[in-house]
Amino acid sequence: MKQELWMEPDDCQTFCLAGPRGDNARALMGAGSRLVWEVEADSYFDAMSQYYAYMDWGEYRSDFPEQDKTSYKALGWCDQDQPCQREPA
Repeated sequence: MKQELWMEPDDCQTFCLAGPRGDNARALMGAGSRLVWEVEADSYFDAMSQYYAYMDWGEYRSDFPEQDKTSYKALGWCDQDQPCQREPA
């Protein structure tokens, strides 16, 4: 699933899902915010790991790795331009 990194004029960042799932986050951004990076990720953990690598912040660690490593597909989430089928349990 595609994720986006946005920079706001005050140097704040927003890292959110692309497409309709990120609409609410993007609605909170100030005027003049700009998209600076996009990445495909299979899970929240994957997305955050790639984000941390991009920002050169070291290794991403989660307090809830089991939940965070659940794939978006297993959650029934999909990109808007792809068919969505939940993975078998």
